[in-house]
This record gives sequence, structure tokens and C-alpha cells, in this order.
Amino acid sequence: MAQRLIVIGGDAAGMSAASAARRQLPQDQLEIVAFERGHYTSYSACGIPYFIGKDVADTTELIARTPQQFRDHHAIDARTGHEVLEIDLHRRAVLVRDLTAGREAWEGFDQLMVATGATPARPPLPGIDAAGIHGVQTLDDGIALRTVLERERPGRAVVVGAGYIGLELAEALSAWGVDITVIGRPPAPLPGLDPDMGALIATAMEGYGMEVRMEETVTGFETHAGKVTAVVTDQATIPTDLVILGLGVTPNTTLAADAGIPLGETGAIAVDRRLRTGIEGVWAGGDCVEKFHRVSRRHVSLPLGTHANKEGRTAGINLGGGYATFPGVLGTAVTKICDIEVGRTGLGELEAQAAGFDPVTAVVDSTTRAGYYPGAKPIRTKLIAERGTGRLLGAQIVGEEGAAKRIDVLSVALWHETPVEELLNIDLSYAPPFSPVWDPVLIAARKTWQAVETDRARTEP
Repeated sequence: MAQRLIVIGGDAAGMSAASAARRQLPQDQLEIVAFERGHYTSYSACGIPYFIGKDVADTTELIARTPQQFRDHHAIDARTGHEVLEIDLHRRAVLVRDLTAGREAWEGFDQLMVATGATPARPPLPGIDAAGIHGVQTLDDGIALRTVLERERPGRAVVVGAGYIGLELAEALSAWGVDITVIGRPPAPLPGLDPDMGALIATAMEGYGMEVRMEETVTGFETHAGKVTAVVTDQATIPTDLVILGLGVTPNTTLAADAGIPLGETGAIAVDRRLRTGIEGVWAGGDCVEKFHRVSRRHVSLPLGTHANKEGRTAGINLGGGYATFPGVLGTAVTKICDIEVGRTGLGELEAQAAGFDPVTAVVDSTTRAGYYPGAKPIRTKLIAERGTGRLLGAQIVGEEGAAKRIDVLSVALWHETPVEELLNIDLSYAPPFSPVWDPVLIAARKTWQAVETDRARTEP
């Protein structure tokens, strides 16, 4: 008799797990049912800002597989519009509500994959529930926001939050000719960057005509006839027609915690390297689980689609009878705000200090191509290394076209615990259309090693 796998969550981690499990076992050995509360499965959440900003014409371009494709080609029963309300570990079943029909039923399982993702922050501020205040977490949210932009053509918008999502949505709004204000509490945009690198982004955004208000806290919203009219902060009242909330997310662990599935030190679900929870036959992956950071050696909560897909694949192989492990993360990420590209990996300077390291840093300015070649753009690279040993701890890049993906070289070096002394001689490609003869990565490695050596000479007896 076939075992039954139930998957809670129909996007990156959940459907990657379902697909990997199906590759391990045929339908007569493993029945797979996936429940998704929304209307779509396996879509690119990272592509939503680009759909809102009109770079992507239609939502179908963001969808990798529809529920019908999962049923027809993979023998996976993917049910959208179905919300899991409860997990009962003793009876090995989940309580599911069909949101269209309004019916509830218990569905049994032998194996369970929890991929409930993350919940966007929505603080209980005065006026937070007014019309015109949008969070953008799901494809349904993206469709709703683009519909508002097309129908209402707002003239002013405020983005609350200066993280990745907030800045990508600010860029999306710029495609609609909207006057944009971005408000954030940290000293500079993108808290994953050190403030000296984030300040470059603020300057660039202001150059694009956006107002950037950092170190400012939103305290509420003014409304008229149920619709938002202004954002109130601890420093000003900012009139607006539209508000976008980009305040980050927290792991969506309510179902798991209520069922008794153990959580970790970060508040996300605790899993081992095979994505097993503390409960036999229960697996988890994606934004709802904590990850092992390979540099800090600590558990962290990092909601990135790259991690979710890899974790889903790992869990699916294992629950299908194979063997796979997920070795951890570096937090490597890139984004783009108008013409500015940003990349980061590992620990920033402040993060390294918080993790107990004594860091040495170097910041270099260069160009993305040979300086004499047409189209050469500025790029600033920052490396963080361990004082004394020169071990690479992290890297950050801010520049124009051709800048961000250089972070991948540094991510690979970081993955293999490469010291900057070794990195500075790595054999990178060179041609004037792609790089100066000394690539910015190599210049930064050389400067960082010089800083390590200078510090070592100063401190040695």
C-alpha cells in the first residue's frame, strides 16, 4: 500500500520537496497531496516586484508549474484554495479547509512536509487597516497592487521599510511615475549591508528623485473615509495616496508550534541537516525553518528563495527514501534599485563583531570594465576578514551594471574558507569589456591582505 505525503505550502520549498520525492518514488509507492492557501503554486515570489514594475508583462511568466501540470505530469495532487488549520501528530492528520466550498476535513498522512513560509510584519499601528495600505508577500498581493496602480494612478506613494522588498517595490513604483518616499529605521537602506555601503544606495535613490528618510519611525496613518491619506512618523506627517509595507517577515510557525513541533533558538522550526524536525516523519524547509550559518556557526533565520528551493529538494530526496544534506548558508543575496546593483555574502563588519570576530576591512573603488572601455561603471567593493588569520568573513558590493554578480566569486571563496591572501591570486578572467586587468575583487583582496599584514606587523613583538 502506498504511503501518503502531505505538503503544507505550495511554493518554493513545498513543491520542490514534492517534486524531489516523486522522482524518488512512483505514485503506487507514494501518494502526494499538497495544500496551498493561495491561488498559485510554484511561482517566483522574487519576480513579483518586476511584475508590479511592468518589466514582466503577465503573471503566467512567473509560474513554473500550475496545479494541473503537477497533477498531469508529476502525479502530485496540488490543491490551491485549501488552508491547513491544524496538525494533529497523534492521529497523523491535518485539518484542511476548502476556502471555496467552506468545508473542513481531516486528511491523514504518513509523512508530512511543513513549508508554511514567512509572515510579513504588519504592526498594530493606528490606521494600519485603511484602504490603500498594501503588503506584498504573495502573487495575489502583487496582482492586487498592480490593479490598484492601473485603476487609480496614484501620484504619491510611501514605502515603509528600506530592506530588499521595500527598495525593490520602490523601484517598481517608479515605473508608474509616482513620487516616492522611503522610510526606514536603520541609519541606511538595506540593513544587511554595513551603513557605509548602504549610504551609497540612499545617495543613488535621491539622485533618482526618491525621498529617503532614514532613522525615522512610523507611528501611524492618517485616513479619510477609510482610505489612507498620510503616513505619520516620529518626525513628520507625509501626505500620500498609497502605502507599501516592506517591514520584513517572520517565520510562519504557528501551525508547527501549536502541534508541538520543536522550534529553534531563532523562533523558526528547528531542523537537522537532512531537514528533519524533532518528530518522526515530519520534515520542514523554507522560510519557516532556521538555517546554519557557515561563517558565524550560529543558527539564523534568513528568508531567501534560493535556500527554500535547496531545502525543499533535500527534504524531498530524504522523505522519498534517498539521502541528502543541506550544509548551511552564507546569506548571499543580490538586488537592484534602478541602476544600482547590490551584492552581499557572509558577515558584514558589524555582524562579524556581533559573532565574536575581530574584523579587518578594506573598501576599494574601481570600475566594472577597463576604464577606457565604453560603458565602464563605478563599483565599490568591501571585504571583511579576520584579524590575524586573514580568513575571509564576508563581502559587500555596490555599483552599476556588471557589479552585483561579482559577489558570487566571493561567495565561493567564503564557502571554502579561503583566506584573502589566497584570494588575491585567484585566476579570474580578463578582457576590457568585462573587467579591468585587476578585477575589483582582486584589488579588494589585495588591499584587505595588506591591512591584515600591516595590523600583524604592528601587533607582533
